[in-house]
Amino acid sequence: MAMRRGVSLRCCCLFLFLLLIENAHGNPNYREALAKSLLFFQGQRSGRLPKDQQITWRSNSGLSDGLFAHVDLTGGYYDAGDNVKFNFPMAFTTTMLSWSTLEYGKKMGPELQNARAAIRWATDYLLKCATATPGKLYVGVGDPNADHKCWERPEDMDTVRSVYSVSASNPGSDVAGETAAALAAASLVFRKGDPRYASLLLRTAKNVLQFAMQYRGAYSDSLGSAVCPFYCSYSGYKDELLWGAAWLFRATNDVTYYNFIKSVGDDGGTDVFSWDNKFAGAHVLLARRALLNRDKNFEPYRQEAEDFICRILPNSPFTTTQYTQGGLMYKMPESNLQYVTSISFLLTTYAKYMKSTKHYFNCGNMVVNPGLLTNLAKRQVDYILGVNPIKMSYMVGFGPNFPRRIHHRGSSLPSLANHPQSIRCDGGFEPFFHSSNPNPNILVGAIVGGPNQNDGFPDDRSDYSHSEPATYINAAMVGPLAYFAGGKSG
Repeated sequence: MAMRRGVSLRCCCLFLFLLLIENAHGNPNYREALAKSLLFFQGQRSGRLPKDQQITWRSNSGLSDGLFAHVDLTGGYYDAGDNVKFNFPMAFTTTMLSWSTLEYGKKMGPELQNARAAIRWATDYLLKCATATPGKLYVGVGDPNADHKCWERPEDMDTVRSVYSVSASNPGSDVAGETAAALAAASLVFRKGDPRYASLLLRTAKNVLQFAMQYRGAYSDSLGSAVCPFYCSYSGYKDELLWGAAWLFRATNDVTYYNFIKSVGDDGGTDVFSWDNKFAGAHVLLARRALLNRDKNFEPYRQEAEDFICRILPNSPFTTTQYTQGGLMYKMPESNLQYVTSISFLLTTYAKYMKSTKHYFNCGNMVVNPGLLTNLAKRQVDYILGVNPIKMSYMVGFGPNFPRRIHHRGSSLPSLANHPQSIRCDGGFEPFFHSSNPNPNILVGAIVGGPNQNDGFPDDRSDYSHSEPATYINAAMVGPLAYFAGGKSG
């Protein structure tokens, strides 16, 4: 009991502190942050860049990707600060960009077309991966172990561009389930504007999910060191099967997917949402039907979604979530902001569903209304944008004080225009990687891993746990930014 009071007292002090900070600094410019969060994806592009490319220090790269398998696997995104295409996090990035667009597209204004372009850059690639060879799903390009020994621009890559795939004999239900989710979610984004493309996405999503369901297994077991420890499927593949089927059910309304969802089973409770663990996201997505459609069959998922939120809210008697003294959710020492942005997305989205149906729920004796969720999400978003104890914006290029030495090869090395000579595998470490100078190229909009548990941030290029950006950190931030940029109504 004494411990509970201590937690409540800390939370009370924390919120007072945040309120003072917000009053002192006002609201960040969410619309500017939204534009920059989407611009970031141009800096992660692989393949032949279009004429309207705005991040001009990047050039064409990975133009022979797929050659080893005699297929075209050009395009897509590099996941973070390296030059590898890992489809598991890339597909999650795509699903989250699509969900953001579906929920908040009306609030995006002129950024809606940029969100669609960011999605399509990924889905064009994922379609190739899913259709190039019958019976195979390609799930990555580039040897991560070789790549991580090098510090070179993507335009100069001289590491082996190995091609990785899953199949009936080497299954990957997790990466296939996530790919199906991405394609199905994106099909809804393009349904009105490009119905032919949307139809192709949905047809492919159905085939990929069927493959995931029929040939069960974790891609980590099939591919080993090609994906581990980088993007192992630590949570197993059941969450991706649930997630993929949930998205296909939303896209088709086919009862077959609902029956499969029921058969998958559940996780027994979680307090994270990430590229690895999709249970919470699937529960919120399915709870949407319970709330908006008043479909009683989906009540168990509403309960799961609300149980998840009760583990997040700081004053909840069931909270399992730590907060820093400055008010930031703190889940993991490495790349913590990925959890902050993804959970913030679920908070604003569930609040949106609650508000439209005048729904409230309880965490024990605590009444939860939509405002409680949006206020917490706003505090997280504002913290990321500079409303924090050290006044550091964790979005590159936003505000006067942001990370200058991010762990990112292309950003930290001179561009081809300024240094046309090739920089080979180990040529970038000296003088660039080990330099204390700021990166020469600003990767506008990139959100880095974030501060430590003491709200500190060393801005050290070698400290990848805190200074490396990633596509999935940004993708989950797009929705909340659009929500706050467009005002809180609806």
